[in-house]
Amino acid sequence: MKKFTIAIVIIMALATIGYFGYRIIQDRRQANTLSNLQTMTASRGSLTATVGATGTVRPDQTAMITWQTSGNVDQVYVQVGQVITAGQTLSSLAQSSLPQNIILAQSDLTTARRQLDDLQNSHSATEQALQNLDTSQQAVYDAQRALVRFKQQTYKDDLDNAQQDVVDKKDALDQAQSDFDPYKDWDPSNSTRKTYEQRLTDAQIEYDEAARKVNELELQHQTAQANLDTANAALADAQRLYNRVKVGPNPDDITVLQSRITAAQATLDMSKLTAPFAGTITEVDVKPGDQVSPGSISFRVDNLDRLLVEVQVSEVDINNIQVGQPVDLSFDAILDKQYKGVISQVAPVGTVIQGVVEFNVTVELTDADQNVKPGMTAAVNIVVDQITDALLVPNRAVRLVDGQRVVYILSNNQLHQVKVTLGASSDTESQVTDGDLQVGAQIVLNPPQDLFGTGGGPFGP
Repeated sequence: MKKFTIAIVIIMALATIGYFGYRIIQDRRQANTLSNLQTMTASRGSLTATVGATGTVRPDQTAMITWQTSGNVDQVYVQVGQVITAGQTLSSLAQSSLPQNIILAQSDLTTARRQLDDLQNSHSATEQALQNLDTSQQAVYDAQRALVRFKQQTYKDDLDNAQQDVVDKKDALDQAQSDFDPYKDWDPSNSTRKTYEQRLTDAQIEYDEAARKVNELELQHQTAQANLDTANAALADAQRLYNRVKVGPNPDDITVLQSRITAAQATLDMSKLTAPFAGTITEVDVKPGDQVSPGSISFRVDNLDRLLVEVQVSEVDINNIQVGQPVDLSFDAILDKQYKGVISQVAPVGTVIQGVVEFNVTVELTDADQNVKPGMTAAVNIVVDQITDALLVPNRAVRLVDGQRVVYILSNNQLHQVKVTLGASSDTESQVTDGDLQVGAQIVLNPPQDLFGTGGGPFGP
C-alpha cells in the first residue's frame, strides 16, 4: 500500500512538472510567434481597382506582300525600316519576263480608255451629230428640188418629143437602109452606091443622136431620184446617230468599258508590288534578279503608328471592362517605365480556353515610344474603378477558412479571427464592404498556418 501511494505521488509530481513545462514551452512559442508577426493598421483610403492580364504587342495593321504572277525581279525600291505611303511601289518585274496576258493587257487598256473617252465626250459628239443631221437634211432638200423639174410638163414634153424623134429617126434609118440595100454589093467606088451609103450613115448618126437625147433625159431623172434616195438614207443614219448621242452615252456601254479598264489595269499591276497602306517595311525577302512565282512572299509591312495589346480576361471580370477605360502597361524588356493605354475593343463573345471562358480585350497604347516593339510581352492592369474613403485590407492578410474570407487581428497579444466581405481590389489591397473589421485594428499580415490548417492561404488554398 505504501509503495502504491508513493508511485501515485511520483506520477502526480511528474504530471505537474510536465504541465508547467508544456506551459512554459507554449508561452515561449506563443511569445516567439507573436514577436514574428507582421501587422498593419486597418485604415480608410482610396483604391484603384484593376484587372490584370498579359498580352503581346502587335501593330494595328500587318500585311505580307506576295506576288500574283511569275517573272524575274527587276527593281527593289525599299529597305527594312523605311517608312512608306499607301500605294507606293515596292518592287517590279522585268518586262521581258512577264507572261503574255500581262503584256497584252497594256494594249487592251489603251483601247478601252480611248473608247471610254469617246463615249464620255458626249457633248462634242452631240454637236457633230447635229451638224451631220443638218447637212443631211439640206442634201435631201436639194435632191428634192432637183427632182421637181422631172415632174413638170416641160420635162415630159421634152421626153415625149425626144422619144418621138427617136421613132422618126428610126424610120428614116430603116428607109435609108432599104434604099442602100440594092447597091450594097456594088463597087464601093460607084457614085450611086456612095450616095445611098452616105444617106445611110447620116441617118444612123441622126438616130444615135436622138437615142442619146432620150437616154440623157431618162438618166438625169434616174440620177436625181438616186440622189434623193441616197440623201434620205444618209438623213436616216444621221437621225439615228443624233438620237443616240443627244441623251448621252449608254450607261451599260460605259460600265462595260470601265470593267475592261479595271480588269486590264489589275492584270498590269501584277507586274509590281505596292503597299496596301502606309506603314514601315519590317521584312524584305527579295533581291533584283530573283525568280518569283505566284504566292512568293517578298515584303512585310506594319503600321507602327498604332500599337495594340491583345489580352484575355476571364468571364468573372469581363463585365467590369468597358471601351475607353484607362490601362497601365509594363514590359519585361523595358525596365523602370510605365506606359499608358486605353481599352479600344471588347469581344462580345467568349472563347473556352482550357475549360475557362475568356474574352478577348484589345488595348491601345497611347504613349508608345521607339522602345515598344511588336512581339513584346506586356503586363496589363485595367483600371475598372476608383474608390475613395474605403476600408482597406492588404490582400496578403486575407485567408479563406471554411469558405469564408477572414483576416486576423492582434489585440492584447491575442489573435482574433474577423470575417470580411470584399469588394473591388487592386494588386495589393481590397475594399471591405461588410464584416466586423474596424478602423485602427492591427491586421496580421502573416498569421500562423496552424490557425487555419491546410484549408487556407491568401484568398484561399
